[in-house]
Amino acid sequence: MLVKVVPHEDHWASDFEEISGLLHEKIGEGIVNIHHIGSTSIPGLAAKPVIDIMLEVSSLEVIDQQNAAFEALGFVTKGENGISRRRYFEKGGYHRSHQIHAFPAGDEHVERHLAFRDYLRTFPEVRDAYGALKIKVAKSCQNDIEKYCDGKDAFIQHHEALALEWNKKHNID
Repeated sequence: MLVKVVPHEDHWASDFEEISGLLHEKIGEGIVNIHHIGSTSIPGLAAKPVIDIMLEVSSLEVIDQQNAAFEALGFVTKGENGISRRRYFEKGGYHRSHQIHAFPAGDEHVERHLAFRDYLRTFPEVRDAYGALKIKVAKSCQNDIEKYCDGKDAFIQHHEALALEWNKKHNID
């Protein structure tokens, strides 16, 4: 995969809305909720220009029965792809444009993705530090996605823990 981090682009939100509509129309069954996650969902954050979509689904078995429908929309079915209780789909090959992460509704992975997204939307200083890190790591990883992910991991783990704690307090008040 090409690892290129670019400044935030306003059209990412409408790109998400467009694919979200297609997913509701063409997949529908089993989808409980569709969320825009990842860096393209955070205004002002530099990102790889890949629209990250998270589906909350009624069951993974129902989604597994929809693989042909995902493929008709141009997505490649990847199964769990390294994360238990997930179904992963990607579109665009080396120049990936979209990726879908499907989890059962209420799964802890749903909570952590949404908490991290909302935390970065709320704290611009953390967002900006993350963006600077992403740019630095992308320049040095030589298009090795594993090196890119490893270079961000400590930051993500630290701030995801803070985000989950912040989210817990935020949702109580």
